[in-house]
Formats: sequence, structure tokens, C-alpha cells
Amino acid sequence: MTSKFYIVFTLIIMLFSVLGCSNTEKEYATLLIYGGTIYTVDSNTDTVEAVATKDNKILFTGSLADAQVYKNENTKLIDLKGKTMTPGLIEGHGHFMGLGYNELNLDLMNTTSYQAIVDAVAERVKIAKPGEWIIGRGWHQSKWDSMPSETVHGFQTHHLLSEVSPNNPVYLSHASGHAGFANAKAMEIAGLSALSMDGTKAYEVEGGEVLTDAAGRPTGVFNERAQGLITQHIPDKTEETDVKAFELAIAACHKNGITSFHDAGIGRETIALFEKMKADGKMKTRIYAMLTGWEEDLLNDWFKKGPMIDPEHLMTIRSVKLNCDGALGSRGAWLLEPYTDRPDHFGHETLPMEFVQKTALNGLKHGFQVCAHAIGDRANREILDRYEAALKALPNATLNHRYRIEHAQHLHPKDIPRFAELKVIPAMQAVHMSSDRPWAIDRLGEKRIKEGAYMWQDLLQSGVPIVNGTDVPVEPINPIASFYASVSRKTLKGLPEGGYEPAQKMTRAQAIKSYTLDAAYGAFEEDIKGSITVGKLADFTIYNQDLMSVDENKILDTKIVMTIFDGKVVYVNE
Repeated sequence: MTSKFYIVFTLIIMLFSVLGCSNTEKEYATLLIYGGTIYTVDSNTDTVEAVATKDNKILFTGSLADAQVYKNENTKLIDLKGKTMTPGLIEGHGHFMGLGYNELNLDLMNTTSYQAIVDAVAERVKIAKPGEWIIGRGWHQSKWDSMPSETVHGFQTHHLLSEVSPNNPVYLSHASGHAGFANAKAMEIAGLSALSMDGTKAYEVEGGEVLTDAAGRPTGVFNERAQGLITQHIPDKTEETDVKAFELAIAACHKNGITSFHDAGIGRETIALFEKMKADGKMKTRIYAMLTGWEEDLLNDWFKKGPMIDPEHLMTIRSVKLNCDGALGSRGAWLLEPYTDRPDHFGHETLPMEFVQKTALNGLKHGFQVCAHAIGDRANREILDRYEAALKALPNATLNHRYRIEHAQHLHPKDIPRFAELKVIPAMQAVHMSSDRPWAIDRLGEKRIKEGAYMWQDLLQSGVPIVNGTDVPVEPINPIASFYASVSRKTLKGLPEGGYEPAQKMTRAQAIKSYTLDAAYGAFEEDIKGSITVGKLADFTIYNQDLMSVDENKILDTKIVMTIFDGKVVYVNE
């Protein structure tokens, strides 16, 4: 009996020893992070003491004492020293190459007057080659400290710009990307300057507008699709500049704690560039790319071959971006009622609704999410109508469609509950409220602003998640600014006291979720990222202070001190 017991006991010990060795070998951590507040955005537990990762996956979350089991001599230790960590932040709507090229070209984001633009161009002329195009982006007339004496429909005219750059064509995109500003040389190259000198010809572009003075001459401002009159003449980018812009965009993401990026509208050339960068090992931010709706042949090609869901989770293509109206700043947003500060104008339908309807159906048939840009209340209603019609036409294909509306900035009150009813996700950039609200009231009037603009809490309470972001390069990619706008409803100068329409503020928990788990949901990726949960990707953002508890007036002092992507530290600023 004793010998049998001994044999059984020995076998049990040996079995546990084998299992223990095998298990231990598998579970040694690559990284062990501890020593600060770690917000998980996981419904099971708000915070943990420690996180262990193995390669690019989360291995353990919980107490520091329990985490020690996963440590060996090869484990890299990261002591937060009182700092704060969240899941890696997700830019829920931006333009990746626009971010990169904004670093290369003339950045006008911080200009505060027309003269400042003129001065910036004059400096660039000094170093430009004869005839070389000068390209820039970021001006916004509604944010200037003062307006020039000569304006047309609230926009500057080209004369001062043309004086400082008589031989170099200039094209400067509005911060929104929905308008542009050209000098005389650029218009001459485009063949426009001679068409209407006597005021006898009008410029008409479907889905756009060429602003003209009282004599019928172009002022230099091109709205919405009219921009193509100029941009078609700008020389193509080179492979060298594309690669440089890509690398600059990656660096900007890391600096701002961004580990994933929803790229809102790319074409064949950008797809090819991304594939090359991935093959070269340079894809250090996860890209969720939307196919541009401007290229119907591109869409048809992808509908035939189906979505591309990357098993490495670096580059996924399973969505389509449709540009259906313009922006409030350029008065291109498509409204149900006319602009308060331009009573004869309703904005622009920049894409036929018939095409939206067709694409919504094709998306359901072929497994592609449809993401439609809509800022004005009419654009939002029209798109919701087209989505609803598609869902009724193909009820068997609607289970997990996750249609999105990008921006959803101004809604008619009757349309707010329709998002939840139709399971449409609003992708809203909170920082737009901070930047636009002071002047948006001039465009819409008080009633429309209060009842339907930037309706975050109403949408959240209706039962839909919100995907947050910045729309970079429309706004700087800084997620802290958008987080602050989300919870304060103030400008970045801290005004007004109490915030604009304070009932629509997000809580801090809602705001961080909109930048992590809800953003992941908006890309069908909530099972692999968006929270600090065992088995998910090891993407983290670390801050110098606790943005979840610090005084509201100190949120903007929050800095990104470390970014961890795919289990590796890719940015440090301590």
C-alpha cells in the first residue's frame, strides 16, 4: 500500500513538475509595467497595479504581487513612478498622409490674420525655385484676430498674396480641407484668370463654388469641389516625399500617444505606399483605412475581392469613406435651413445621394463598412435616410454593419435618436467644438446650436458609442486637447466659464473610452484592442499626470511621456 502510494505520489509530483516547467516557460513576461495608476477601460475592473506583456500581447493584469510570477531575468521592467497609463490611444478620424505633409509643407495652423499668411508665403518665396508651387494648409478666417478690409462672403481676396508671390503659384488649403486659396499665378496656370475679367462669365462647379467679386472676377477662394480647378495643376508628389511624409506622420503619432489611426479616405497610391511601408517594417502605427469614395473604380475593385483584414493588425481595409457635404467654416456644410450669416446659401451636396445609396447597398453585400462625412443637418438626415433604405432592402445583411457618420456635427433634433435606432456610429471630433463653437453660432444661430450641435451626451444616452479624434490635419493631432474639449466644452483658452451647452459634456470615463474601446468598436477591433485586457494587443499610452482626476484647468498640462506599440517602447519623453 505504501509503495503504491509512493509511486502515485511520485507520478503526481513529476506531472506537476513537467506542467509547471512548460507553463512557466510560456508565461515569462517581456514587459512588466507597474508603479502608477493604470486605467484599463475594461468593464470588469477600472484600474490595476501591474500589467505584464509577452511579445505584443497582454499576458496579465492585476496586482503587483501576482505579476511577479511572470518576471524573469529577461523581463524588462517599467516603473511608472506615479505616472498614469491607459490603453493606446486611437485617432478615430484623421488623414495620415495629410498629417505627414503638413510637417513638410507650409503650416498655417497657428496664423491669426491674413497678413500672417502673406508674410509666411513671402518667406517661403525667398527660398523657392522660380515657378515652384508653394503649398500650405491650416488657415481659418473665422479664427483670425481681425479681418482684412477687402472681403467677399467673409473671405479674403488674393491681391496681397499675389503681390508677394508674382512668379510662384500658391495654393493654401483651408484648415477644414473644404476650401482653398490661390494666388493670381496659380489661377493663371489653371486658365481661370482670363475667363471672367469683364464680369461676363460665371464660374459654376457642381458641388462647389468659385467665389467672385462684384465684377465677376475670382477672389482666389475655391470652395468644395471647385478646388479641383486648381489642384489638378499641382505637380504630383514624389516617392521620396511620400516616404518622408509617412515617417513624419508615424513620429507625430508616437509623440502624441497614438497607436492606431483611422485614415479617412485613401486611394490607390496611398494603399500602395502603406503596403510598401508595411513590407519594409515601417508600419509602426495600426492603420484602419477607408477607401475614398471619389474613386468609383477603386471601390468596385475592392467590392469584388472583399475586405483585407490583416492578421498582424497593422493595416486593415474594410470600409469606404464618402464625402457628402462640406464644412461650417467654408459654409459648405449642407443645411436644412439657410446659413444665418448668408441667408441665400444652404451649403453643398458634394456627392450625389444616389451614389451614397448604391454604396451603402454594396457595403452590405460585400462586407464593407460605409463611413459618410456629414457636418450639416441636411447631410446627416439624407445619409441616415439612405442607410435606413439600404438596411430595409437587405435585412439579412444588416447584423453587424456598423455604418458610421463622420463628424455628425450639426443634427436636427428629430434625427438624434435615429443613430441608435439604425445602429449608426457617430465619429465626432470633440476638439472641433472647442475650435468652432465661438463662431459656429454666427453660421447657425443660437437655436440650432443649442438643439443640435455637438450633441455628445444625447447621442451617448441614446445608446450609441462615439468615436473621438481630431481630423488631423484640420486640427493638431493632440489627443489631450480633444479630451479636454470632450469633458469641458470649452475653448483651449478655457472659455466660457462652465463650457458651451454643458449638458452635452462627456464624463472623463466616456471621453477616454471614446479614444480607446469605442474607437476600436468603430473599426470592428474591440476584441483585439481598446482596453487593457489579457489577450489584447500590447499598445499603451503613458502620461505625466492623472488626466482622469486632475483639476479640469490642468488637463491641458498633461504630456505624453511614453508610447508603447506592439509591446515595444517607441517614444520616451521624460
